[in-house]
Amino acid sequence: MSLRNAVLAALINREASGYELAKQFHVSVANFWTATSQQLYRELDKMETDGLLSARVVAQERRPDKRLFSLTEAGRAALTDFTRQDPRPTTVRDELLVQIEALAHADVASVRSSIESRIASSGRRLESYEQRLAEILNGRTEEEFLATGNRIGPYLTLQRGIIFERENLTWGRLALTVLSRRFPTSG
Repeated sequence: MSLRNAVLAALINREASGYELAKQFHVSVANFWTATSQQLYRELDKMETDGLLSARVVAQERRPDKRLFSLTEAGRAALTDFTRQDPRPTTVRDELLVQIEALAHADVASVRSSIESRIASSGRRLESYEQRLAEILNGRTEEEFLATGNRIGPYLTLQRGIIFERENLTWGRLALTVLSRRFPTSG
């Protein structure tokens, strides 16, 4: 998948400025796709040039004009084509796991600290995702939402993020327990 497809998906229901998209990528899309603001703005320009997006300029008082992007018919068609493709299998590339693999030659206290940092980071993301889920549900039970909600995709991707972060917390706690038992004096 490319950033291009993630942008197309983010613009399905409404137009947005580059700033709004960057914020959306940081808050809700981040559980399945990451991009810097620079990457996002470059991609928006390319996508407009390629006819996948249209942009309109909105004048603002006391601020520079902003560009609002929306999908064109070609953009909708490209997104539909993307959803017809089999996605590549997920690849895990995790520096912390490399450190764990090298534990026999590692500074165990530093690795323990890295695991604690991962636990803290996963906890923050989990809290953020759970808040976002509450916003999506908007006072409904999950059963009510699934029966009547009109945007099931964001719900499902958010659930994937929640499950992923819960598993990170479970694994992190397990790793700390194992390290404490195996290396009781290391930090």
